[in-house]
Amino acid sequence: MKTVFHIKNMVCDRCKMIVSQSFEALGATLVDVELGAVTVASDKAFDHGRLRQVLENKGFELMADKTDIVIEQIKAALIDFVDSEKSGDEINVSVFLSGKLNREYSYLSKLFSRREGISIEKYVINLKTEKAKELIQMNELSFSEIAYALGYKSSSHLARQFKSVTGYSMTEYKNMGNWERKSLDQIV
Repeated sequence: MKTVFHIKNMVCDRCKMIVSQSFEALGATLVDVELGAVTVASDKAFDHGRLRQVLENKGFELMADKTDIVIEQIKAALIDFVDSEKSGDEINVSVFLSGKLNREYSYLSKLFSRREGISIEKYVINLKTEKAKELIQMNELSFSEIAYALGYKSSSHLARQFKSVTGYSMTEYKNMGNWERKSLDQIV
């Protein structure tokens, strides 16, 4: 028998490592670890209260509310979408998200907007902006290559959205000495 734990703020590979180590330190047998969720082999001796405390001390939170779980699943799927090659493909966000979560996009969209106060589309734009910031700082790709990697048809489209979100042109941001970035769990 397996048990799935849904974890809030688990948004990157480093988060997965920290959460995995926390589970293992408490004697859990990990079956699977993905953004926002950990599957363990059920063990009656496993201390769930201690796990909650350990995770909270590290900035994570065990979730039980079904709506919170779906919201975190949406966020994790969209982070994966933007962070992977998928955003550069011709796949639509709504198709990707519906397929990933096996639910109607209209349901997911309404739930997300109601709970987070922002549309899924705007959230994706914010994620792409943060990814663009990261790629600009790495200084390995041109603005056109960054736009393509993030699924934009043109670099001018990315440039307009980037300026709208940050208040800076991509060139201004690149030339800044003090780069401002948000962690993925702070994007809303």
